[in-house]
Amino acid sequence: MKQISCDVAIIGAGSAGLAAYRSAVEAGAKTVLIEAGPGGTTCARVGCMPSKLLLAAARAARGVREAPQFGVGSRARVRIDGAAVMARVQRERDHFVAAVFKDVAAIPAKDKLAGQARFDGLTSLTVDGHSRVQARAVVIAAGARPSVPGALTQACGDRLLTHETVFDLHTLPKSLAVIGAGPLGVELAVAFARLGVRTAVFDEGETIGGIADPLVQAAAREHLGRELTLHLGVKVEAKRPDAGDVKVAWRVKQGRARSARFEYVLSAAGRPPALDGLDLKMAGVELDAHGAPAFDLSTLRCGRSAVFIAGDANNARPVLHEASAQGERAGSNAARYPKAEKRPPGVMLAIAYTDPDMAVVGEGFDPKQEKAWAIGCSGDNGRARVEGVDAGVLRAYVRREDSVIVGGEMFGPGVEHLAQMLAWMAQLELTVEAALALPFYHPTLEESLRACLRDAKRQLG
Repeated sequence: MKQISCDVAIIGAGSAGLAAYRSAVEAGAKTVLIEAGPGGTTCARVGCMPSKLLLAAARAARGVREAPQFGVGSRARVRIDGAAVMARVQRERDHFVAAVFKDVAAIPAKDKLAGQARFDGLTSLTVDGHSRVQARAVVIAAGARPSVPGALTQACGDRLLTHETVFDLHTLPKSLAVIGAGPLGVELAVAFARLGVRTAVFDEGETIGGIADPLVQAAAREHLGRELTLHLGVKVEAKRPDAGDVKVAWRVKQGRARSARFEYVLSAAGRPPALDGLDLKMAGVELDAHGAPAFDLSTLRCGRSAVFIAGDANNARPVLHEASAQGERAGSNAARYPKAEKRPPGVMLAIAYTDPDMAVVGEGFDPKQEKAWAIGCSGDNGRARVEGVDAGVLRAYVRREDSVIVGGEMFGPGVEHLAQMLAWMAQLELTVEAALALPFYHPTLEESLRACLRDAKRQLG
């Protein structure tokens, strides 16, 4: 077995792992990057980019359907070439993955190892039996993987899809049952529905897209319910009685059992950290009931150990910009171990690209804080009317004691931009008065945010 000694060993070459590698090297640490999977990052290969490619095709199809309202085109049936849609998704996805591989290829060969890493000591690792790495500190950036209930796998066989396999379809499915109404499930459901696929969404919960604010949730459910069949608050069973489609059965609370057949079932019920196989018990870190280590979000350090954890592997904020930021901080702290810089995490920002989009800024809606907050709400927006789209609902949360903006939830056009504006305001701890002193151009969707803040200011008196 090859013996390797280094300052920092990093498990995983995804967004967090690559950021950790760069920051550790910049800090002067001898660093080894270990990758077991196909590489290419979750974002480029099976996440952000292929899903947005599918959504771009869906947006184009919807644009053709809705053009007649402007006196453009006709109401003729939109023709969608499923094979061409998926071919473009795969072609462009491969372009993004190739760019990541190019960056990885630029890393010196002596700094890379291929294989599954396992702890065999506090900061020592074996890699597929061919190498043993002894490090001063370790960064876990192993990412996450789809959660697939075993019953679904047995029932659906090769008709079961996840976000890691759905983009490899050669053409669009005829029908699709999406299990899970979180941001990932709703995004993909919207895309397929707009591309002509008969789509239904199932979830044991009562909400969609991770939205907690009741007004925003109601607006999202009402709007997206026009395009999607939503079955919320239900438990699902799947059977494949023959070689054909999957039979999905569900029962509404205090209602009769119902069923329907679908060509494919997409499991979008979450992405738990990919920590199995790491033998974390050998690392001397405290583990919770799910086998995940306790850690400090400000340093990414696991307890008092020399182990740091970043990105989707810690499941604190499973989005790309957070993974990159955490990777940079974890790599830097690992290189300087036992010193560790504390850096408070930025304002939480999560967006579902459902067009109209959904977003949560800050910690989101909290009914316990309603009396302590002034909650501004937007109304109609002239630009939205010009574009022929629903203005949606924006809600901003402002602390009454100091008029500081703390977050918000929203559903509507341009929300992917409006949410970032609100997140910057919250990050800078702007008062509502200071935010309203900023320029808002007319006519823009951004004026919805101004209307929302004005409403909060009126409540503050």
